[in-house]
Amino acid sequence: MAAEPSSSSSSTGGHHHTVEIGAVPRGDDARPQSAMSGPINLRSERRPPQTQRAFSRQVSLGSGVTVMGKNGGGGRGQQRALPRSGNSLGVLHHHSGALGQAAAGVAGDGAGRRGDFSMFRTKSTLSKQNSLLPSRIREPDLELPPHVEGLSVGSRQGGAGGGDDPLNKSVPAGRYFAALRGPELDEVRDYEDILLPKDEVWPFLLRFPIGCFGVCLGLGSQAILWGALAASPAMGFLHVTPMINVALWLLALAVLVAVSVTYALKCVFYFEAIKREYFHPVRVNFFFAPSIAAMFLTIGLPRAVAPNRLHPAVWCAFVAPLFALELKIYGQWLSGGKRRLCKVANPSSHLSVVGNFVGAILAARVGWAEAGKFLWAIGVAHYIVVFVTLYQRLPTNEALPKELHPVYSMFIATPSAASLAWAAIYGSFDAVARTFFFMALFLYMSLVVRINFFRGFRFSIAWWSYTFPMTTASLATVKYAEAEPCFTSRALALSLSLMSTTMVSLLLMSTLLHAFVWRSLFPNDLAIAITKDRQGGAAKPHGKGRKAGKRVYDIKRWAKQAPLSLVSSITKSNSADKDEEEKTE
Repeated sequence: MAAEPSSSSSSTGGHHHTVEIGAVPRGDDARPQSAMSGPINLRSERRPPQTQRAFSRQVSLGSGVTVMGKNGGGGRGQQRALPRSGNSLGVLHHHSGALGQAAAGVAGDGAGRRGDFSMFRTKSTLSKQNSLLPSRIREPDLELPPHVEGLSVGSRQGGAGGGDDPLNKSVPAGRYFAALRGPELDEVRDYEDILLPKDEVWPFLLRFPIGCFGVCLGLGSQAILWGALAASPAMGFLHVTPMINVALWLLALAVLVAVSVTYALKCVFYFEAIKREYFHPVRVNFFFAPSIAAMFLTIGLPRAVAPNRLHPAVWCAFVAPLFALELKIYGQWLSGGKRRLCKVANPSSHLSVVGNFVGAILAARVGWAEAGKFLWAIGVAHYIVVFVTLYQRLPTNEALPKELHPVYSMFIATPSAASLAWAAIYGSFDAVARTFFFMALFLYMSLVVRINFFRGFRFSIAWWSYTFPMTTASLATVKYAEAEPCFTSRALALSLSLMSTTMVSLLLMSTLLHAFVWRSLFPNDLAIAITKDRQGGAAKPHGKGRKAGKRVYDIKRWAKQAPLSLVSSITKSNSADKDEEEKTE
């Protein structure tokens, strides 16, 4: 090798000498260059062709985010400037507002910033809105910090489909348990951050949860109850007018139409939020509520307008979506994946079972007894599994709180509906129907004697879903009073009916007050805005954040152990780490 001196280059503040070192053919004399003062610039004589792409790396001083750019044609002046925003970690503020908004939330100060709610909008709506906008920086061109990497970029403009969008991926069930608290998993833990600002009022459709169909369940079951009280010979001493059934049925129909239309609009404009609710281990069960509410209205038709036998197409229309959803949910329970039953079971899981018994009652009304038996068998099989899973409180189940909550009333819904379905299919309230009725009656009494523990909870629209179990138990008691007419059975039917009606009346008054007086019926739905992964800055008391220090200590401890004990301790530590990771999934 030989070094050839090159012309010195001048710069501001003095002369700096540069030396170019290149390959010299063998045989030529080469004399080494003496050391020179100043910096040495090492360059190769072989220049890359102009057609070759060169890589350039930009670093935003405000956010620490790097951009890898590819520049063709040797044009180094064509580097794309990394957009800057006023917020820390405000990556792609104008190009992907959702990511910038989520990253700004990680910075900790949510005051004074407006949330970008487009991350939950339907993708087709976004593509139409953004068709006239310029092209955006592609996501693969960004290197994001680890704590921002999992955030949503659902409003990314100009992207191709968004198939790798973290928002499109299902949030693990364990993530909901880790980030949320409460029996309904609707409150964000103190050390967690969300994708949207908490101090700003969200759009109404984003604040409209699937639990609103619980209002339809409560009113529809009340219409059936008052129709049964008016037509039952055992309760004839009450002289109930059928007009109460008509009024409640019309009210339930109006509410069902209003809720269905509103939620359909949410599906059109904010389908990503619908997906978040479907991934929620509690709210996924409320997707059975629309079909159950529609069947309630069909069963509770006023006798003045109800035909002698309904058309089977009505049963098919209401049971088909319910059965399709059961295949999906029950399949997840059976497959033993991340959403296996022992991990996602909660009292609301009874909603996914009780629909089978309501469908069996409707099948008996349309004259399809065999279809009713089929649904009844499916319901009983899964009810036993759900009941045992919840009753023994498995260590992997985190949804059941120690204190009581109205959600516990779901325990009495399924056995009551099972007894009514058996009586409707076989035409008599026989021993099997009475067995399930007595089960529901015992569970009802076990909750009533602990009524004082049901205090101190924040009102929620989802409480309506917990009124229909009381109404279903009242209906089963009315049927039992018809089979065993006596003072005790009639008094029991009357008392349970009054309790369920009183509860529905109180909830109706509370709902009206929260809606029109306090205007707090639909608060921000924080449960759908959690991040897919826990933020790096969040200080979780017990979690993976403590693993690093623990493993360093373990390495020092293992080094002092004998070989055999070292192997056994490593095996135990690995199994413990796997169990901890499964809990946080």
